[in-house]
Amino acid sequence: MDFGANRVLDNISLKIPGGRKTVLIGPAASGKTVLMKCIAGIHTPTSGSITLDGHPITGVSARERDARLEHTGVLFQQGGLFDSLKVWENISFKLVNKDGMARTRARDIAIEKLARVNLPASTADLLPSELSGGMQKRVGIARVLASQPSLMLLDEPTAGLDPITTKAIYRLLDKSTEDSDTTVFAITSDMESARTQYDYMIMLHEGRIVWRGAVRDIDAQGNEYVLQLINGRAAGPIRMRLKARA
Repeated sequence: MDFGANRVLDNISLKIPGGRKTVLIGPAASGKTVLMKCIAGIHTPTSGSITLDGHPITGVSARERDARLEHTGVLFQQGGLFDSLKVWENISFKLVNKDGMARTRARDIAIEKLARVNLPASTADLLPSELSGGMQKRVGIARVLASQPSLMLLDEPTAGLDPITTKAIYRLLDKSTEDSDTTVFAITSDMESARTQYDYMIMLHEGRIVWRGAVRDIDAQGNEYVLQLINGRAAGPIRMRLKARA
């Protein structure tokens, strides 16, 4: 994946296991969010292809791509809420505008999803600007849950959340994979959660995949990139990028 002369992703090849939770980790600026946006159909890869359940979402018309991604829910790193819409309207946006659900019913569903991410019903009538960053993140997760997706793409789903809410979010993800066979593909910088809350792991470094496998195999396989990042070691193959100031 290139942006002008800048190559962000290089020779990426991966398969996300269905019905399981896969986590994507890597140092800052390694290409994690760009990769997720490619899978979500937001960026078009410079070359190569992406398929979902055996059907291509690259090299097809926008209508075909959108139809194949209809049951995909996306949580953006900064929430990605519509500033001019109330919280409940954000959560139920697809239900009302795509599925044609009555607004009263959609609002009830939004309030139910707010409760599942530890937010009171009174939050429903607020605007995003009236919420803290952590609350906006939880509203974003509630919006994903409301659409009942078969694929969840989550960029830092628990960043900025307190430990109680973080555990509640992971319980929701567990329930989704167990009850509905939902596939979860998440980016996280929380290495403890990466080790304890996911089934599979993929690590990016400088736009390339340097490790992939079951989380339970991390220590046994001893990949130096993964072990350095997971354990927060200063020494290792990953070098911190420092930006010079004028």
